[in-house]
Amino acid sequence: MFLGRRAPVRLGGDRASLAGFAARPAREPGCGESRRAVSATLSLVVTWFGRRKKRVEVPRLRSRSDPPANVNRVALGELTPALMPFLGQAAYLQLSIFEALGRAVATAPTADAKEAVSRVAATSLAKHHRLVAEIERKGGTAGAAMAPYTERIDHYRSITRGDDWFELVTACYLTAGILDDFYLSLSTGLPDDSARRIAEVFASEPGDEILARELQSAIDANPRLASRLALWGRRLVGDTLLIARSALAMPPTTAKDEEKLEPVVTEVIAAHTRRMDAIGLTA
Repeated sequence: MFLGRRAPVRLGGDRASLAGFAARPAREPGCGESRRAVSATLSLVVTWFGRRKKRVEVPRLRSRSDPPANVNRVALGELTPALMPFLGQAAYLQLSIFEALGRAVATAPTADAKEAVSRVAATSLAKHHRLVAEIERKGGTAGAAMAPYTERIDHYRSITRGDDWFELVTACYLTAGILDDFYLSLSTGLPDDSARRIAEVFASEPGDEILARELQSAIDANPRLASRLALWGRRLVGDTLLIARSALAMPPTTAKDEEKLEPVVTEVIAAHTRRMDAIGLTA
């Protein structure tokens, strides 16, 4: 389950494939995105990530409390960006998650919901501050480290904010989980003196269970929300994997590197599916 502390996502088989996501229904018209645009985005994800010809047997997922296997470092080491670009992107993504959660606090329908989401926002801001501290430890400044990535990440947030409070909270819940899982796996390729501290940031308490309770309560009160939020969750995964992939140090099309990346992606999607299951949505 997603509850509790995170641990690196195992590089293994998949419960869900990128092609599977591309084949599923796009978000319905009237929810803010056209069917054609969603289909194009997910098709691009499939093209970028590639796919093995042979079907991969799905192994048992390693517990999130287990340390990463050596094979993880070998597979991701060449794809992990240099330390400062990694930190700049990760820090700004955490700041963007905090901003999204802040909007969710401001527009929450009840005082109880405001208080609950504010606790998750505080957790996200604390992660951002820890990453900034690591930037400064290495002699950099937060603004300079994050500046090259602000436009791309701001655009990503603008297309994943949703049309109402329920979609906004769903986006915070699902995208923060995907990005934390991805960056946690990617951190195994960083220098040893930084890798441990950075991994602890992404393995720290995410606040998933708080957002899950708010969403489950909303769905229980209005079951018609379930189908809309399920479609929205499918829509989010494509855009989030694209922004995660943009952090990698790899050429646009390299079959060998795509093969290294595929197990990471399939495990991240498996974790995404478990988060969807946890609130009763079909991934």
